[in-house]
Amino acid sequence: MAWETVIGLEIHAQLATKSKIFSSATTAYGAAPNTQACAVDLGLPGVLPVLNQEVVRMAAKFGLAINAAVAPRSIFARKNYFYPDLPKGYQISQYELPIVGKGSLKIEVDDKEISIGITRAHLEEDAGKSIHKESFSGIDLNRAGTPLLEIVSEPDMRSAKEAVAYMKKIHSLVRYLDICDGNMQEGSFRCDANVSVRPQGQAELGTRSELKNINSFRFVERAINIEVERQIDILESGGSVVQETRLYNADKNETRSMRSKEEANDYRYFPDPDLLPIVIEAEFLEQLKTDLPELPDNKKQRFMQEYALSLYDASFLSSSRELADYFEETVKISGCEVKLCANWVMGELSAVLNKNHKDITESTITATQLAGILRRITDKTISGKIAKKVFEAMWKGEGDADSIIEKHGLKQVTDTGAIEKIIDDALSNNPKQLQDYRNGKDKLFGFFVGQVMKASKGKADPKQVNELLKKKLS
Repeated sequence: MAWETVIGLEIHAQLATKSKIFSSATTAYGAAPNTQACAVDLGLPGVLPVLNQEVVRMAAKFGLAINAAVAPRSIFARKNYFYPDLPKGYQISQYELPIVGKGSLKIEVDDKEISIGITRAHLEEDAGKSIHKESFSGIDLNRAGTPLLEIVSEPDMRSAKEAVAYMKKIHSLVRYLDICDGNMQEGSFRCDANVSVRPQGQAELGTRSELKNINSFRFVERAINIEVERQIDILESGGSVVQETRLYNADKNETRSMRSKEEANDYRYFPDPDLLPIVIEAEFLEQLKTDLPELPDNKKQRFMQEYALSLYDASFLSSSRELADYFEETVKISGCEVKLCANWVMGELSAVLNKNHKDITESTITATQLAGILRRITDKTISGKIAKKVFEAMWKGEGDADSIIEKHGLKQVTDTGAIEKIIDDALSNNPKQLQDYRNGKDKLFGFFVGQVMKASKGKADPKQVNELLKKKLS
């Protein structure tokens, strides 16, 4: 039987506020356990939560960015359940009246544009963190009360690849809006994946499993694929999929059951009696609209029109605001051909960043320094091959392009007489190959180019070498 996968994601983005959603406790990451949870976060008797206005502004910005309706009135509810890292015994969240309603995002997968519906985005407080060691389990409540924006998609994705593309698009968007730092290692951007399968062509949805708290694009893809396989195996062997919450184990590449999946009525939602409704006025939204930055899709379209970049190049370079800014700064400072700048940012720079597990913001090579290399390629001071050596030295902190070229003697040989002498030596030192070339073995032209470049230690201008070698051999 042919099966169709159905996926919906619930993305949790920690909002980049300095204090928590209902208290003045700090949200800074990395403090000693249980040093950043105040009486309000713990829900101790006699305390009252006070809403952090900044979270409202950030949530509304997100709603405007996805063309969603931002609710003029929304309310907080208590979501009741017991878990060791939930100190109050309930979570303050939104249920019936979320701050952001329906919206959508477009993603690109295999050269196809797909629209993914967003059901809602609501505000809530984060729980603490359970820490499991070999001999004990502990609770760190520093994270309790950190503001979250939970972004709930429609079940519009049909493959793990689409789910990852959608998650990356949301990740890029919240960083463009400057409402979340997107740091997945620290848990400030993570998701739950709702996964089900159904026979191809069937309208009714299958029974879903929820994969909890995945904080890596790679793990999201692997977890969904392994869960799809598990469900298909169950159904094809005559069994039934049980609706449940499951955890993904990256080391074993498997999912395991955590608990049966709760429904909304299990949480006994009711309006929080300690918090007033959020009322958003039209003037507030209008001001937010004028303050919105250039968003990823708009930047991508501008890059294609203004710089004549391909869809792939424009998508890559606009994937993060910092990368886009770096690229544009390189173009502006260097004055070089746009495609040359794009190729180096997407090629050498991105490769070394990935190799060293760094973000563009952590690059040891500035846009000004990269522009220096590109100018020397353009004016033929160095070849593209030598430029890579300059780049490596620059990454290690040896300075700007000119000083590296001077220090290592990397200046390109462009003197025609000097290159002709190297060519003459290469021809005279390889008489057999020269005779074979003259007898019709044209492929040996590349051999002679290699000999010349080797003798010049890569410094001869490749274009001149080719032109002069052709004249000599003809």
